[in-house]
This record gives sequence, C-alpha cells and structure tokens, in this order.
Amino acid sequence: MNITVIGRGRVGGGLARMWEKAGHEVRALGRDGGDASDADVVVVAVPGHSIGEALQGVTGLNGQVTIDATNLYAERDSQFPSLSHQIKSVIGGPTAKSFSTVFAAAYDQIGTQRVKPSNLYAAEPGAKDITERLISDAGFDPVFVGDLDPGARLLEDSSALTRALAGQIGPFFYRYAQPGEL
Repeated sequence: MNITVIGRGRVGGGLARMWEKAGHEVRALGRDGGDASDADVVVVAVPGHSIGEALQGVTGLNGQVTIDATNLYAERDSQFPSLSHQIKSVIGGPTAKSFSTVFAAAYDQIGTQRVKPSNLYAAEPGAKDITERLISDAGFDPVFVGDLDPGARLLEDSSALTRALAGQIGPFFYRYAQPGEL
C-alpha cells in the first residue's frame, strides 16, 4: 500500500517507520509539503492547530482514504465537529481517527508486550478496513468505537484524560478485551 504521512515528528515519523517495516511504501512529508497524488492512504500526523497550514503545502489530495492522527491541544475550529471533519473537508475521502490515544514515545516497545496493546479508532465505512489493517501492521489490536461522527470527537475529547494519566505514570499502553481474551 502507498501511504503518505503528513508530519515527520514522533507520531508521523514513528508510524512511517513501522509501516515501512511491515512492507508498505511510505512517503513522509514535512513542513515543506509535497505531492500525495500516488497515495492510497493519507495520514495526517500534525498538531491539531496546524492542520490548515500542513495540508496547504500538499498537492494531490483528491479523495484518498485518510487517517487523522492529530491531537487537540487548543480550541478546534468551530466550523467542524472534530479535527477529523476538518481534515475531511480538505481531502474529501473516507476518513478515520486513529493513533491519537497511543503514545509515540512507546512505539519501539510495542513488540515486547505480553499481549498486543489496543488502539481505539473511529471510521467511516470506506476507511474502516484500511485503518484496521494499518493499526494491526503497526503492532496494535484495533478497537472500533464507532463511526466518525460522533467517534472522532469522543476520541479527541478523551485526550485530556490520556494526558492526565501520562502525567502520573508516563507513556503507557492500554488493552481493551472481553473477559477470557487476555
């Protein structure tokens, strides 16, 4: 799969490396922008307040499946119910919200866990299968929380809880499972 990751920081760069190891063709674009026209999937991994600026420098955004890995650190644009919806308004393709509730600082420890850590995600039907595959290819167990609306907003609003926990115990993994699965 051809993946264009917009953002080369901890999240974007870390995901790009994991997906390359899983056999995907990955192009990571930074502040200088670039072309995403050959991408099967576009992953937006920038701070939430930088979405407009980050996407402005990228050409070839034309309805690809999109995964929003942004986090909410400031007020969201009130025109949109979520950051994912803001991104979808530019790219236009089926959209998912994922990788915003896991810690990039712990990516290199995923494979050493007793069980696969979970990764919560919300997705429109056209983005669900690809998002699940890329979550799995990154080493996580995908946990679907529902459609993009209202799931993306739910995940974004949970970031305060995630940051509060990390302030107490540092970066962490989580696992959601039915009884008997662990």
